[in-house]
Amino acid sequence: MQTINEIHIAPLRFEYDRVLGAAERYGIDTIYLLEHEERDTEQPAYHSELVDELNDMGVTVRTRTINLFDVYDVLGRVTTLITQHADDIVRVNVSSGSKLSAVGATIACMATDATAYYAYPETYAHDGREEPVSHGYAEDEVLPSYPIESPTTDQVAVMSFLDETNTGVHTAKKKDIIEYAEESALSFIADNQPANDKAKFALLNANVVDPLVANGYLAIERVGRQKQVSLTETGEAVLRAFEHKLRCFD
Repeated sequence: MQTINEIHIAPLRFEYDRVLGAAERYGIDTIYLLEHEERDTEQPAYHSELVDELNDMGVTVRTRTINLFDVYDVLGRVTTLITQHADDIVRVNVSSGSKLSAVGATIACMATDATAYYAYPETYAHDGREEPVSHGYAEDEVLPSYPIESPTTDQVAVMSFLDETNTGVHTAKKKDIIEYAEESALSFIADNQPANDKAKFALLNANVVDPLVANGYLAIERVGRQKQVSLTETGEAVLRAFEHKLRCFD
């Protein structure tokens, strides 16, 4: 019989009890603490105390370092962790990091089957660097989920191909994407078995290019008789957020 574990993910900035209280309430098996990349200063000393107390409770603690002020960085890391625990119960604490990490973590839950929750403290007090900004764990609230449409695996694969292929000298054309799709057996080609090049281009446009252009992830530039395809700045960020889908593809 497969064991189903209680997995929590918590972006961690200047909190303590908001994380510890959840461990006590839910009986967490494993928690991922996402700490901010501190370039000039060390993490608050109470972070290590929190890890010790969680370990004493029997919780397996895994620490990861990310940019808690980059929505897409948080989104990408959280969705990746959720995917790695597809057979477990996964809850995400959106109250223990920054405001931007809360946005990224909440979106990650909407794009997956994880549950986002907000922990309410008993009091707010300190500036966070020497002591946590809040104390106590009064209660928590499960946030409502509004499913969002994330890029398909085929779309993420093409975005990754463009990211690796496009350089200052070379920019991929639709023909290049079709060749890559055939070599990689992307589903929009492999599942439809188009009879000719015209059908291949139609499938590429309908399943990949047009949706990504509409969302602002791809840009099309006509050069002579050919159309060059490149990632926009938003597309590069979205690729980071959903790159975990390529692991399933591989």
